[in-house]
Order: sequence, then C-alpha cells, then structure tokens
Amino acid sequence: MKTIAISQDAKEILELLNQARQENLIVQSPDGSEFILAEIDFFDHEIELTRQNKALMTLLEQRAKQDRTISLEEAKSLLGINEPDESGSDTT
Repeated sequence: MKTIAISQDAKEILELLNQARQENLIVQSPDGSEFILAEIDFFDHEIELTRQNKALMTLLEQRAKQDRTISLEEAKSLLGINEPDESGSDTT
C-alpha cells in the first residue's frame, strides 16, 4: 500500500476527504471505474504496517510452528517467582 500526501491546494480532494471522515464513499471516475474512499483508523493502519514487517512475520511463523509449551508453574520457576503465602506476603 502506498501513502500519497494531498496538497492544501487540492480543494476538491480535500472536500472528499472531509466527507469520507463522516462515511465511506465510492468515488466514480469519468470512465466508470470505482474506488472506495474510507478513513483508516490507527489500528487498521498499524495492522497493515505490522504485516509488512517481514522480520516480525518470520518470527511469528517460527513461533507458531513450535510444539513445546511450558506450564505457568515452570515459567514462574524459571523466572524465580514464588507464590505468596496465605497472609499475602511473598515467601522469598
């Protein structure tokens, strides 16, 4: 996906963008081609950028293939976290 900056001089385009803030638009060109003009919220934009991060996607694919998991107790043990005793204080 490509980002294109719109000049302040492009009044008609800016008006369409203002309308798109209120509701999604279908813009039709003189030849009949149609395009969707919709505001992208930050979350959607962040997802798109994340999907384009090849290193992250490779890491996630590798992690998804892992078949070994560890229990909560094993994780706590590895991290040196002890359970609090019945009084609520830590037993370290």
